[in-house]
Amino acid sequence: MDSYYDGIAPGYNALYGEEQQIKLQAISRLLHNTSISHLTLLDVGCGTGISSDYFVDKFNCKVIGVDPSRELIKQNQANKSTLLVGFAEDLPFSDNHFDVVVSVSAIQNFTDVQRGLDEIKRVGNNVFVLTFMSKENTNADKITEMIESTFTVKEKVTAKNDTVYLAVK
Repeated sequence: MDSYYDGIAPGYNALYGEEQQIKLQAISRLLHNTSISHLTLLDVGCGTGISSDYFVDKFNCKVIGVDPSRELIKQNQANKSTLLVGFAEDLPFSDNHFDVVVSVSAIQNFTDVQRGLDEIKRVGNNVFVLTFMSKENTNADKITEMIESTFTVKEKVTAKNDTVYLAVK
């Protein structure tokens, strides 16, 4: 899957930027009662950094982004956060390292969804924002079940083609 994203990296923001902004606005509405300002945040599947930069700008978070596509990461022009090449299934951080962990439209691309969710839970402290492309996704029910059995879901909404979860451990 990362070779697909490596191939479309130069045009990724033009293709998906507006859609990502719609999802980020929904996430912002979900977080309205949750104070995440000035916290450490991990963005799993950060891509070009659209979501990473959003959390730096809107919430003044210290953000580290992880994505398996080196080419997507190279497209991040803002450099407002630290971006690393890596996989959700093997996050190189200690337990409870991040105050907040987000994954915007990436979960459906994980090689092993359950292992990726377990890693997200392991490195996160207690606030998780997870979205996945549920529209026209044949695995949507299975991914929903995995999220809801791994985390305590506080709220769930639909934004564009994604289901968006605000969850805790």
